[in-house]
Amino acid sequence: MGGARGAGWVAAGLLLGAGACYCIYRLTRGRRRGGRGLGLRPSQSAEDLTDGSYDDVLNAEQLQKLLYLLESTEDPIIMEKALITLGNNAAFSVNQAIIRELGGIPIVGNKISHSNQSIKEKALNALNNLSVNVENQIKIKIYINQVCDDVLSGPLNSAVQLAGLRLLTNMTVTNDHQHMLHSYITDLFQVLLTGNGNTKVQVLKLLLNLSENPAMTEGLLRAQVDASFLSLYDSYVAKEILLRVLTLFQNINNCLKIEGHLAVQPTFTEGSLFFLLYGEECAQKLRALVHHDDAEVKEKVITIMPKI
Repeated sequence: MGGARGAGWVAAGLLLGAGACYCIYRLTRGRRRGGRGLGLRPSQSAEDLTDGSYDDVLNAEQLQKLLYLLESTEDPIIMEKALITLGNNAAFSVNQAIIRELGGIPIVGNKISHSNQSIKEKALNALNNLSVNVENQIKIKIYINQVCDDVLSGPLNSAVQLAGLRLLTNMTVTNDHQHMLHSYITDLFQVLLTGNGNTKVQVLKLLLNLSENPAMTEGLLRAQVDASFLSLYDSYVAKEILLRVLTLFQNINNCLKIEGHLAVQPTFTEGSLFFLLYGEECAQKLRALVHHDDAEVKEKVITIMPKI
């Protein structure tokens, strides 16, 4: 399943600008691929590239200069501007490959440890754009544990937390790296319950990725989740949140069907997500949602109801 999703996802990304930039990519393949020491001297033109008025897509030579600047500067203002420029350019699929070939991923990745929260955020945003590429994900995965730790220990609802959640969501679109989040699932549910609306939506996007993979189903159902989770199934909950928690339930049901077991499992202890989803209180809430005003919500609930 993950391979098919990954292939379609990458193919869609590579359509953007591939023809125009392919020759640039070819020119960069012979260059040094190491993560440090790009072999360029500091250039004023590199700082010029961080000017907010510079809107052009950078070519390989300019990207190399920008990476040197990011690696060599100690000025937080220049560092932040360089990360913004790199992040913007990483939105183009061929530049994702060029930055990787130039050894740019570890240069950007090193900045997520910076004490300056704005620099951390911009580095995470740049990695997020770079992660829309399977080959890049292989290099970015070494940062997953650190990103998870920052998401869970950092300020709630902060820009850094949201940037980290977006990166983790991109890194779990396919099944390749989802197993790395096993030990963080319970804590992610805690962020879901305590975060604001934007944080809730972003955590749910991540959990939905995990819930589509049967290999993650047991880990999700074992997670110890506060009973307040069931309040997300109330009719007054915002539609963008309600539909996602319903889809989470639906995905888990589908995975259980694939795995061939829907009965109570002894490994699922009281207080686990399993006991919340398949308990009477949740069933009552779902029955009430059958009468919800929104047609999408009603349709989703009717799809779930026969399976519980």
